[in-house]
Amino acid sequence: MTRQHQHAHAPGHPAAPGTPPLSPTAHWEQRYAESDRVWSGKVNATTASVVAAFTPGEAIDLGCGEGGDVLWLAEHGWTAQGLDISPTAVGRARAEAEARRLATATFAATDLEAWEPEPSSADLVTASFFQSDVALERTAILRRAATVLRPGGHLVLVSHAAPPSWASDHPARMIGSREEVEQLALPAAEWEVVTCEDRPRPAVGPDGAPGEHLDAVVVLRRR
Repeated sequence: MTRQHQHAHAPGHPAAPGTPPLSPTAHWEQRYAESDRVWSGKVNATTASVVAAFTPGEAIDLGCGEGGDVLWLAEHGWTAQGLDISPTAVGRARAEAEARRLATATFAATDLEAWEPEPSSADLVTASFFQSDVALERTAILRRAATVLRPGGHLVLVSHAAPPSWASDHPARMIGSREEVEQLALPAAEWEVVTCEDRPRPAVGPDGAPGEHLDAVVVLRRR
């Protein structure tokens, strides 16, 4: 899935006219096959800043890509599992975990639309830029992921709230923090909204000029 850790999104080559659309798995496999590394390999800075305040436990990262967030979590005391639809991405993440000797970082190639998680089995669920330019039942997946959390556990979502300041459009659908919370519609009696804000983030455009991203940051805690 998308992982914009200091990396401009490039959705791959469009299909030729009349060509049947690729399945989500085939789409992302093609995307990862285009280069030896797609993302920066670094943790999402906003996710790291939020999670740093939590006591480490068991974590799940949705759409983990090549594993940057999961590896950071493991290095900071978490037992972390990354899930992604692309076997290629998962293979790269596993290789990096092995190279760093991080036994507490594990990965699985998973179609999250068919994923049936174990309820109350984790303390943290993260999803950094879990947005796609192909079909994705995103809200349903996030609601299902919320059931994984134990009381006191956190759901941390960092998403694209707007296209980059230098771009007029973007292949993935944008979502603001308030819209995110409204769409999730998790019961207020069971969930506390810890953070709900759109945060500007400095960036550099393709021409080298300074620009800006706008990130939707949502943190929910299970009561």
